[in-house]
Amino acid sequence: MTDLSLSLPDDLAGQFKSRLADGHYASASDYLLALIRRDLEEAADTAWVREKIAEGEASGYIDRDARDVLREIAAERRARRG
Repeated sequence: MTDLSLSLPDDLAGQFKSRLADGHYASASDYLLALIRRDLEEAADTAWVREKIAEGEASGYIDRDARDVLREIAAERRARRG
């Protein structure tokens, strides 16, 4: 494990201490670990969304009304379910 030291502006340090005082985290380390994990999860989510957008764009565009496409999908689904 690596020890880190950091400096925070007074306003952020106050908010940091308030979050710790709320009792949601056992220590400053727990809070920082949670923040880092959340940041990594959000980065992964963002990458996933960008990948899906790129896949959609690469698949091409259609000149049909989206409502017609959705109605067709719903009808196909109903037909599969019997």
